[in-house]
Amino acid sequence: MTEEINKHISNSLSISIKQVSATVDLLNEGATIPFISRYRKEATGSLDEMQVADIQSELKRLNELVRRREYILKSIADQDKLTDELAEKINSCWDMNTLEDLYLPYKPKRKTRASAAREKGLEPLATLIMSQQNISINNEAEKFITDEVASVEDALAGARDIIAEWISEDVSARNTMRELFGNTSVLSSTVVTKKKEEGQKYLDYFDYSEDLKRCPGHRLLAILRAEQEGILRVSIDVDADTAVSKLKRIFIKSINVNDSTIQVSLAIADSLKRLLSPSIENEFRHSSKEKADKEAIHVFSENLRQLLLASPLGPKATLAIDPGFRTGCKVVCLDEQGILKHNTTIYPHPPQNQISEATEIIKKLIAQFRIQAIAIGNGTAGRETESFIKSVIDTSSEIEVYMVNESGASIYSASEAAREEFPELDLTVRGAISIGRRLMDPLAELVKIDAKSIGVGQYQHDVDQEQLKDSLDQVVTFAVNQVGVNLNTSSRHLLRYVSGIGPKIAGAITKYREDNGAFKSRKELMKVAGLGAKVFEQSAGFLRIPGAKNPLDNSAVHPESYGIVDAIAKDLSKPVAELIGSEELRKQIDVKKYVNEKVGLPTLEDIMSELKKPGLDPRGKAEVFSFAEGVNEITDLAPDMRLPGIITNLTKFGAFVNIGIKENGLLHISQISSNRFIKDPAEVLKLDQKVTVRIVSIDMERKRIQLSMKD
Repeated sequence: MTEEINKHISNSLSISIKQVSATVDLLNEGATIPFISRYRKEATGSLDEMQVADIQSELKRLNELVRRREYILKSIADQDKLTDELAEKINSCWDMNTLEDLYLPYKPKRKTRASAAREKGLEPLATLIMSQQNISINNEAEKFITDEVASVEDALAGARDIIAEWISEDVSARNTMRELFGNTSVLSSTVVTKKKEEGQKYLDYFDYSEDLKRCPGHRLLAILRAEQEGILRVSIDVDADTAVSKLKRIFIKSINVNDSTIQVSLAIADSLKRLLSPSIENEFRHSSKEKADKEAIHVFSENLRQLLLASPLGPKATLAIDPGFRTGCKVVCLDEQGILKHNTTIYPHPPQNQISEATEIIKKLIAQFRIQAIAIGNGTAGRETESFIKSVIDTSSEIEVYMVNESGASIYSASEAAREEFPELDLTVRGAISIGRRLMDPLAELVKIDAKSIGVGQYQHDVDQEQLKDSLDQVVTFAVNQVGVNLNTSSRHLLRYVSGIGPKIAGAITKYREDNGAFKSRKELMKVAGLGAKVFEQSAGFLRIPGAKNPLDNSAVHPESYGIVDAIAKDLSKPVAELIGSEELRKQIDVKKYVNEKVGLPTLEDIMSELKKPGLDPRGKAEVFSFAEGVNEITDLAPDMRLPGIITNLTKFGAFVNIGIKENGLLHISQISSNRFIKDPAEVLKLDQKVTVRIVSIDMERKRIQLSMKD
């Protein structure tokens, strides 16, 4: 069975059977995706994380199908209806829809019109009608009149109910309808009359229709959300006459009309309306929703990935502010490691207007804690606070001021993680700490927040929540392992995403640090309770120890490859540390010389790349950005005004841009480029990208701003 599954994965993903088999074996042995893609390239043929993830996903799907097959076989066998031919069809089936079609006639059902007719003994009459002989069906139907069947018409109606069910369960009929729905189905929506006022935001869909196959995912999710809220009635339909015609070609055997063919035709129309069409409509609702979910989850995941991999400021003493008007601005001072040193509140804005007092406090804190950067949340009073801070800082100062996206900071403030870190602090103070740390290291801070709360999704509450969680967890895991983690400073919230570790061992690592001090080597990890050889193998390469005695402990070189580096250094008669620091020495290395049964060129090339810049953070450095002066409210805007902005969210229909006011503007996909067609905004834009936009229109009533990047 494993070989058969691997073959199907190979065909489905267009990846060689050898690569698939090796990857499946590693996954079954408990290896993680980051570990496989980074440290088992020889086995997998250098498959990347997404390819390994696709193999894992397809493996899970096919294993579920195999389990479903086994259940179906047992269910039919228990009914004593499993023939060799049917068993062969089921065992050779690798499509879930086809599998369910095969099971449908044998699936236990609640009482139906067909089952009631069978109980009245009308199945032989249905069989006779389906044979479509040129006989008097009325005469035959008279033979079935009993106490329970009052008339010929009752007998024929019951027989048609049985035939209608046969038609609805016929594989050919279902596939014909699937093809028709796939090519011609129309999605329609109409407003529920008494919900017109309540549903104004769905006005575009009050009387709407579109070919289902052309309906973009975000539109389908909006329509289905409106249906869920009781605003719209939604249907997916095909032309009934066309459907009946196609079904007649399957079930009407004679070109000459007779009593039997008339009855079969009536059963076809009934089956289509009552059974077959609703069943296939539900199937297409589900598959279309599934496709839309997948698209929305992909958008969310890609946005999250970009946000997690945003450039960090790095270890600098930071003053962070959670701005506010009436309640004041919460101010915290963090050292280079993000540890809280001081917190206070200032009131530079109305109604207090304590500008001079706030100025003195900020100047004093900058001097006392040797502040190198200032982080300001971009929420309410953010721009006003930025202007105030810039007026306080000496123009010759090297202190840089950053506006920080604070989405999710309030969620963190009230979370168990925040209460655990700062049990004695107010929520708003915790929020300010999160804003400062998010500037210093976005990844380390954002992993503490439920990804769905970060605000970079598209219809995230409407999609399959389990799939969304799995996808977002995977994105976080990939990001954490791509960057690497400082073993001695990382929180357990960050450590738990490291390959092979998880929440329990992450807690054990931080407990070991508290009891024994900083780790001096990767090897010391083996002393952590519950961390065995397998976890060490999966995790060690992604953990960093700056200043370790062995410099490789602060690199992505896996401990299993230390011997190779030692051999290279020995051949050059130099210590490993000197090898890392010298381009000239590395030029003398012929890596092919070190290829053996276990280690090939991919691993050796990775080692050489890592020796060049060990532990290099792939994220770059944070850059200062300034919004336009004098633009703080939507009333400050005017058409054709050009403004600097930051991409805050990407969707399939466009991008949302922060231009320095409370309301984000929409950059529709049609307004992104004037010299090329764009199918997806992500082709040319990314989260946190700095752009210049032009105001196209302003809807003051609905607080909507239309933007353009076109000339």
